[in-house]
Amino acid sequence: RHGKNLIAITISTHEKQGELVIWYEDDGGGIATEEKEKVFEKGFGKNTGLGLFLIREILSITGITIIETGEPGVGVRFEIIVPPGKFRRGEELSILKY
Repeated sequence: RHGKNLIAITISTHEKQGELVIWYEDDGGGIATEEKEKVFEKGFGKNTGLGLFLIREILSITGITIIETGEPGVGVRFEIIVPPGKFRRGEELSILKY
């Protein structure tokens, strides 16, 4: 619904300076630079404007942050950053592609 001409979605994880970073990436066209923060504002967007607003609010309760770092015209990349001590690793996760 949101990604224009979306073909691929990739979800991956890695650790960076003790934090767990979860990447959601797609090739659906991306978000304009001036809208990268606005997409998390209540009421922003073509539908209800609640989706990413609620996601950021709920994650922030637990100390988790989400940012958009994709390239406009190429695709989105949401980085969900879990602070040290707030996650544990089991078996290594594979990259999931849908």
